[in-house]
Amino acid sequence: MRTITLIIVHCSANQAGSVLRMADIDRYHRSLGWKGCGYHYVIPTDGTVETGRDEARAGAHCKNHNRHSIGVCYIGGLSSDGKPTDTRTEAQRVALRKLLERLHRKYPNALILGHRDLNPQKACPCFDVVREYHDL
Repeated sequence: MRTITLIIVHCSANQAGSVLRMADIDRYHRSLGWKGCGYHYVIPTDGTVETGRDEARAGAHCKNHNRHSIGVCYIGGLSSDGKPTDTRTEAQRVALRKLLERLHRKYPNALILGHRDLNPQKACPCFDVVREYHDL
């Protein structure tokens, strides 16, 4: 059993309205030689929560933090002109909050952070995760 100390939120860095799903990310990550989707959960624009990597396995989503974290990615994060922007649909916002609530109950000592909080060179996930989910 892994000890989970972080729940890390990401965006896929695709333009608003992207139709990508977990299976698309899985194919892409496999093309890089990885063992499948690096995220544990992916949330497409319709708000469905799709399971990627099993929680028992370390992810491949945040260098130096995969061993002790759960990775959650929403599809989007770029405006139509390619600038980092919070593009979450209302369905994604609701699904992400519910998923983070569930994960926080399961891993009560884990911090909920954005990828950018661990790697300041990143804009991902294009909103302030700590501020938005401080109440969890």
